[in-house]
Amino acid sequence: MHSCHSPHHLAKHPQIMNNSYNAMRVFITLVFAMCLRIFPLPNTLAALNPDWVLIVLIYWSLAIPERVGIAHAWLFGILVDVLMGRHFGQNALIYSLVIYACLMWHRQLRQFPVVQQSAFVFLCLLFAQLLLFWFKNVHATMQISGIFWLPILSGTVLWPFIYQLMRSIRRL
Repeated sequence: MHSCHSPHHLAKHPQIMNNSYNAMRVFITLVFAMCLRIFPLPNTLAALNPDWVLIVLIYWSLAIPERVGIAHAWLFGILVDVLMGRHFGQNALIYSLVIYACLMWHRQLRQFPVVQQSAFVFLCLLFAQLLLFWFKNVHATMQISGIFWLPILSGTVLWPFIYQLMRSIRRL
């Protein structure tokens, strides 16, 4: 008797192997993005460090929206909250809202050139940063400074390169 996960069964259904391979690529790229998020950088570069996890989630939700969605955003948002020592659920909520927008507009966005997609990524990163700023302001009054814009701008500028890199990883 063959189980549905036996190698013989998988050989007959390459889609099953492809789906698990895609899931592994998504997982590995998100874990790598989490590592980039906490990678120690000098102060001058740390201010430029974009939200790598959100950027990778944006890519995957636009590239394979039927596979990567709000559940992924929520799960990795919770992991980032723990990783960054933030209030539990902040990034989970922010990532879920951003990925919801990506899923709503993925058909239109996929038609745009990468440079135009960068404008959407800018808005996503800005929205995420504003929400995070608002959450922080609930506990202590803060002012927006020039540093506030740096991760948004760096993520936007890096989007075309990240898009090409992620696209090549997806096609491996």
